[in-house]
Amino acid sequence: MTKRVLLAKPRGYCAGVDRAVVTVEKALETYGAPVYVRKEIVHNKHVVETLTERGAIFVDEADEVPEGALVVFSAHGVSPAVHEQAADRQLRTIDATCPLVTKVHQEAKRFARDDYDILLIGHEGHEEVEGTAGEAPEHVQLVDTAEDAEKVTVRDPAKVVWLSQTTLSVDETMVRVNQLKSRFPEMQDPPSDDICYATQNRQVAVKAMAPECDLVLVVGSQNSSNSKRLVEVALQAGAKASYLIDYAREVDPTWLDGVTTVGVTSGASVPDILVMDLLAWLAERGFADVQEVTTANEKVSFALPRELRKALKDNTLLDSVR
Repeated sequence: MTKRVLLAKPRGYCAGVDRAVVTVEKALETYGAPVYVRKEIVHNKHVVETLTERGAIFVDEADEVPEGALVVFSAHGVSPAVHEQAADRQLRTIDATCPLVTKVHQEAKRFARDDYDILLIGHEGHEEVEGTAGEAPEHVQLVDTAEDAEKVTVRDPAKVVWLSQTTLSVDETMVRVNQLKSRFPEMQDPPSDDICYATQNRQVAVKAMAPECDLVLVVGSQNSSNSKRLVEVALQAGAKASYLIDYAREVDPTWLDGVTTVGVTSGASVPDILVMDLLAWLAERGFADVQEVTTANEKVSFALPRELRKALKDNTLLDSVR
């Protein structure tokens, strides 16, 4: 049997991650090291290590940043309380929140203003969930598990809306939504789809190739919600086995026993160099035939944060004056 690799497309970096990583790189170039970053800029080990080597300092909270220093907020978004904390410490801030997460924040604020109960479908403790819930803490209730969906209570069943974390799987979210709708038939849907285009596209590509795969390798970090979902989606769609790895060296060679078709994809926060390393590792073991499985072509891009665009423009003007 010929050994082959099915390579999912789209995979890897989405527009929001690309924007966030470039934001830290440009901030380091513009202001010099150190640049502080609250939480991991994106959930990827390699990206965080690479930026640390270049002078980024990752902290858990804004109060760990020296007064007056520069801090970048991660792609996952932060609550108003974090913005206030930064202002109290006179921190210069650059907000690299993904515009699609910002959209969910705006929805939370709007429904809270209209006094709705907001049921936020997402994973407890995830940074994005904390940021969104923080926009309207007295209106938002987190629904993570089936048990949460059964227990949640609302003040008025006619004034309920659901929102979701952007990096969940579509299928998983709809299971929760249907569960909630059976209890609250008048519950409203968000005005637009909260699950991000990139999360959806990567899952569709995996679903397309998984039925043909003996093994699907997902490149991504353990704390990356969308990467972990890709493993689940691969298994649900018919892959015989699926694993999440940060680097090619983490592949256990015994996983390849009896395998003829390996599917390869990567989460939305993963640089493609890590996928190329994995393909090279597989080629050395006889899996040199790589066929791309394309289900969408992504052309989305986001402008850099306003604060950084202004600094870059001022620098350009300075250079031209010099």
